[in-house]
Amino acid sequence: MKKIALLLLMMVGFFGAVSAQTTPTDSSATQILGKYTFGEGSPVAEVTVVLENGVLMMNSTAGSSTLEKTGTDVYTITQFQGTATFKRGDNNKVVGVTILAMGYELVGTKVPSAAINGLVARKVGLPNRFAK
Repeated sequence: MKKIALLLLMMVGFFGAVSAQTTPTDSSATQILGKYTFGEGSPVAEVTVVLENGVLMMNSTAGSSTLEKTGTDVYTITQFQGTATFKRGDNNKVVGVTILAMGYELVGTKVPSAAINGLVARKVGLPNRFAK
């Protein structure tokens, strides 16, 4: 009986941990998705915040990292032992990010989603040279 109870307890713990890693439903998490650019001379020119397989990720030329929420608009950049603090404008939309990681402070501006969509539309509209 003790073995069954222990097995049941372990299964509940396992499924609880798995469900904690599902897609963020917090609206602030989806509002930070997008591309952020940094000034000239910055160690990275841009970062992109995306959902990959239900996990919030930050990607750049320096590498990729998961983001874990620690406060309102504040996330831990796990692979770089840093933090990302997202800034909101007057209309409460995310307009930028400040990243503190590995001795650097990077201040970035969010690229409006219309600009990103326009880029995608142009790429999609290009003729396919390989089609016959």
